[in-house]
Amino acid sequence: MKHSTQQLRKIRKTITSLKSMTLSVAIGMLLGTTAILPQQVLADETCMSPYMAKIVGQEDYNYVWTLGVKGVGDEQDKLVTIAVNPKDKKYGKVINSISVGGRNEAHHSGFTDDRRYLWAAGLDTSKIFIFDVHTNPSKPSLHKVIEKFVADSGGVVGPHTTYALPGRMMISGLSNNKDHGGRTGLVEYTNAGEYITTHWMPTDEKLNGAVKSGKFADGYGYDVRVMPRRNAMITTSFTGWNNYMMDFGKLVADPEAMKRFGNTVTIWDLHTKQPKKVLDVPGAPLELRCAWGSNNNYCFTTTALTSKIWLIFEDDKGEWQAKPVADIADASKIPLPVDISISSDDKSLWVNTFMDGKTRLFDISDPHKPNMVFEEQIGKQVNMVSSSWDGKRLYFTSSLIANWDKKGDDNDQYLRAFDWDGKKLTKTMDIDFLKEGLGAPHQMRLGSNALFSNIKPSSDKLEKAVAKLAK
Repeated sequence: MKHSTQQLRKIRKTITSLKSMTLSVAIGMLLGTTAILPQQVLADETCMSPYMAKIVGQEDYNYVWTLGVKGVGDEQDKLVTIAVNPKDKKYGKVINSISVGGRNEAHHSGFTDDRRYLWAAGLDTSKIFIFDVHTNPSKPSLHKVIEKFVADSGGVVGPHTTYALPGRMMISGLSNNKDHGGRTGLVEYTNAGEYITTHWMPTDEKLNGAVKSGKFADGYGYDVRVMPRRNAMITTSFTGWNNYMMDFGKLVADPEAMKRFGNTVTIWDLHTKQPKKVLDVPGAPLELRCAWGSNNNYCFTTTALTSKIWLIFEDDKGEWQAKPVADIADASKIPLPVDISISSDDKSLWVNTFMDGKTRLFDISDPHKPNMVFEEQIGKQVNMVSSSWDGKRLYFTSSLIANWDKKGDDNDQYLRAFDWDGKKLTKTMDIDFLKEGLGAPHQMRLGSNALFSNIKPSSDKLEKAVAKLAK
C-alpha cells in the first residue's frame, strides 16, 4: 500500500490527537479505511454495527440498561455492570450500578463506533444518557444527558435503537409529539451528542422518493441496521407512545389500539439517507439482524403479532424483497416474539418469545428455509438475548416494557447466562434483579478491559505502523 509524502506528513502531524484511540482504529481512520492492523481485544454481541471492529474471545463485563421499578431499591433507571469473566474473583456479581434519576422507560442502548461511550435511551421521557465506558470499563460513569431530543429532532418521540455510524449515532424513534402515534423518524447526532438532522419515515402522504411495493407506507419505526457493502440502511416498525405505554392487558383487549402497529420494513440509501423502497411486513416487525458474510445480502426480522420469521433479502436483480420463511410458535396464543440474535457465521438464529419465556434456535444455513433445532424455557418471561462473538455464551434478560411485563409471581426479573456447546444450554449465572434491589433488566452490551488496554499507544509504535503501511 503506497501513500504520498504529504499523506505521511499529515499522519505524523495528527499523531498527538490519537492518544485516546487504539492503534488499529487510529491508523484506519487516518487512511480512510476500516481497521487494518490486528486489534487485540475481546468479546461482543453479534448484533453490533459493522463500523466497529469484529472482536472475539471472552468478555469481561455485561452492561445492563435497567428499568426502575416502584418499590424496588432507589426506583430509578440505572446502568448495571456485571463481572462475566470466569477468571474474575467477582464473577457473576454486580460490581457497579449508576442511577440516572427517575424512571424514563429504560429500553435500548448502543456503543459509539469508537466504543468509548454507551448511549442508553428512555422511551417515555425521550432522554438519552451517555455513559463513559472506556475510562474505567468496570465502573462506567454518566458523561452527558441529552434532554432535548424531541425539540432537536422536530418532534420525534421515544428514542429506541442507538446505532453507530462513522463518527455519529443514528437513533430510531417510535413516536411523535403531535398525536403520540406511530409515525416517526430517524435522528442523527455526532458522537459528542450534537444534533445533526432528522430523516422522517416515508408515508402514503409523503413517500420522500420511496417506492411503495405493497399496501403499506405507515411511517412507523423501530430498529435500524446497515449493510455498507450494499449501500443499504434498513428499518423496521412497531407502535407509538400511546400503545407502548398502555397496560398490555388493556392493549390487547382494545381492537382499535391493535390496529395501530407497524407493517413495514423500509430500505434506505445509506449514503444519502433517502428512503428507496417500502416493503410490506405485516404484524409489527421488530428486531433486525443482518448477515455478516460478504456475499450474504440479507437480514432477518420477526413479527410480534403473527409470530413469523421474515427474510429481508436482495434478489438476483438487485431488488430488495421480503417474505415470511418460518413460523415461530402458535400465533393465536400470542407468544410475542421479541429479541433475536444471529450467529457470526450466519448459520444460526436465536429467537426469544416473551409470553412463554422460551428461546428457540433456528438453523438458517438456508436463509429461505429456517428450521427450528432447539427449544428451552429460560424463565416465566424472557426478552433480550446477547451472544458472544464465538457463540459459546448466551445472556438473557427478562423485562420488555414496564406496563407489558407480567404481574405478581410471573414477574420474573433476571439476568441468566448460559454456555452453549451446540447441543445444550448450561446455566452459569442467575441474578435476581428484584432481590438485588436493581429493577427490571432490559438491554445488554458486553465490555472488555482489553478493548482499551492500548488506549495510549506510544509515538514510536505509531511511527512504525505508519512506516509499515507506507512500504
